[in-house]
Amino acid sequence: MNSILRNAGFILLCAFTFQCTSLKKKDFDTRQVYKSDKLIILQLAPNSYQHISYLKTNDFGNVPCNGLVVVDDKEAIIFDTPTDDKGSEELILWLTETQKCKIKAIIPTHFHDDCLGGLGIFEKYQIPSYANEKTIALAKENDSILPQNGFKDSLSLVVGNEKVTVKFVGEGHTVDNVVGYFPKDEIMFGGCLIKELGATRGYLGDANLKAWSSTVLEVKARYPKVKIVVPGHGDAGNQKLLDYTARLFKPKE
Repeated sequence: MNSILRNAGFILLCAFTFQCTSLKKKDFDTRQVYKSDKLIILQLAPNSYQHISYLKTNDFGNVPCNGLVVVDDKEAIIFDTPTDDKGSEELILWLTETQKCKIKAIIPTHFHDDCLGGLGIFEKYQIPSYANEKTIALAKENDSILPQNGFKDSLSLVVGNEKVTVKFVGEGHTVDNVVGYFPKDEIMFGGCLIKELGATRGYLGDANLKAWSSTVLEVKARYPKVKIVVPGHGDAGNQKLLDYTARLFKPKE
C-alpha cells in the first residue's frame, strides 16, 4: 500500500510540475526522429537522443518522462526505460531495426516507475541492466523488476569506441539517484535529480532536501564541460538547469 501511495503522489506532483512550467526557448536545436502515441524520440546532438514516454493520470492526463540514448559505432546505451512495456519495446525496435544498433545496456537512474517501468521488456530482449546497488534494494522493497547488475559508486561502460560514465554523487530526489555522462557529445542525463527551468520542487516523498542542493553543485563541479543537460521531466537545456535546481533546493538559513 505504501508503494501504491508513493507512486500515486509522485505521478500527481510530476503532472503539476509539468503543467506549471512555461514554454521556453531551446538552448540548442532538436530534431524529432520518432513519434507514436507511446513514445517520442528527439535528437539533441549527433550521437544522443532524448526519449519521452508518458505516465497516465486521471486528473492531469499524460505526464511526460525523459530518458537518454547515446550511440556510437552502431552500439547504444539507454538511461531509464520508457514508462511501460509498449513504449519500451518501441524504443528497442527503433534502435535495433531502424538504426541497426546493438543495445549494450539499460541503466535505470533511480527506483521510481518512470525509470524502471519497462524493464521487463528489456529482459525479454536479453539486454543487460545496470543500477546503483541502492536502486536494486529499493526496487526489491517495492516489488519492482530488479536490474541485473549492481554498482556501488560509479560505473564505466563502453559504447562503440566511446565511454559512458554513471556516478552516484549524492542524495537528492531519492537516496539512490545517479547521473550519466557521455563525453563525446558533452551531454548529461540528470534524471529526476535535475529540474527543468521553471519547474516546481515536485514529488518529495523520497527526497533528501538537506542534501539535494549540495549534490547538484557537486555534479556541476565534477562535469565542468557538460553542454546539454537532460532532466527527468520537461525540456533539456544547458548548465543553467544545474544552477536552477541548486537554487530551488538551497536550504533556508
